[in-house]
Amino acid sequence: MAPAAAAPWDSSSSSSKTVCVMDAGGRLGSALVHRLLQRGYTVHAALHNPQELVKSEKKQLRVFQADPLDYHSVMEALKGCSALFYSFELPADHPSYDEFMGEVEVRAAHNVLEACAQTESIDKVVFTSSATAIIWRDSQPDVLSSQSHVDERNWSDINFCKKFKLWHGASKTVAEKTAWALAMDRGVNMVSINGGLLMCPDLSIKDPYLLGAAEMYRDGVFVTVDLKFLVDAHICVLEDPSSYGRYLCFNRIINSTKDVLKLANRLVPSSSSPHSHPQMSSSMEGDNRVYQQRISNDKLSKLLVHFQSGVQVEWEAESCCSTTDS
Repeated sequence: MAPAAAAPWDSSSSSSKTVCVMDAGGRLGSALVHRLLQRGYTVHAALHNPQELVKSEKKQLRVFQADPLDYHSVMEALKGCSALFYSFELPADHPSYDEFMGEVEVRAAHNVLEACAQTESIDKVVFTSSATAIIWRDSQPDVLSSQSHVDERNWSDINFCKKFKLWHGASKTVAEKTAWALAMDRGVNMVSINGGLLMCPDLSIKDPYLLGAAEMYRDGVFVTVDLKFLVDAHICVLEDPSSYGRYLCFNRIINSTKDVLKLANRLVPSSSSPHSHPQMSSSMEGDNRVYQQRISNDKLSKLLVHFQSGVQVEWEAESCCSTTDS
């Protein structure tokens, strides 16, 4: 499936200043709401529980209770909006991925894109996907070489993901393909952001993205993204009329022993140094290997060259540590 470029989004129009963010209660959604308000947008914040969103005195913020599986609630939140930022957040009562949750995510993606197709004011959809919808495929050792390159043109192999129970990758791949199929069939102008592991304060070893982390690391495709960078990427693809198709989004890669130890310390709250993991530290002592990076985000990098982030919003999430900082 090769997404084609659609009609450009008119950022100069006054009506284009009203956008919807769904799910606005998630880590990415809430950060997007704050940044969009700072940039002068009127925001329809759609979320399961309206009380989850930090209260704002700004008149440009309207809060909607919306379930991506409830077509009518989605239509209500989209009313009067020229664009939608859509990301799927796991429900509190089911915080992990499995085959069932994958089906839920696919139904939600289909429902939301259908609602966008039926909303005349919607000119552009920014669909949040994942790098796990790109990197998983059955590769032979001789293929994992400098000649094997991974970018947004690749798709994860769904059967491969199901075989090894990589449910996060399977869910993101099927949901994104479903969204693209419907967008192209209905003529919806959609762009997707395929983000790496989101580095946030509450990151834990249970994050579903981390399933298969050792394989990603050895294959040179284990990438992470800071929240600020991810938000900038979303707003950039909305505002830039030349944006199209998919964009692989990350600003760091974990491909050395040093990176692995730092991530291990990040994932275990009680640890503050490599010595907190004596067995891991001992086994990796003197191991200076660096796996060759086989993944590229050149397409996004070129788009971001002239993007002006604007006002620096102080998010709690911005205090999170990156995996490669010294």
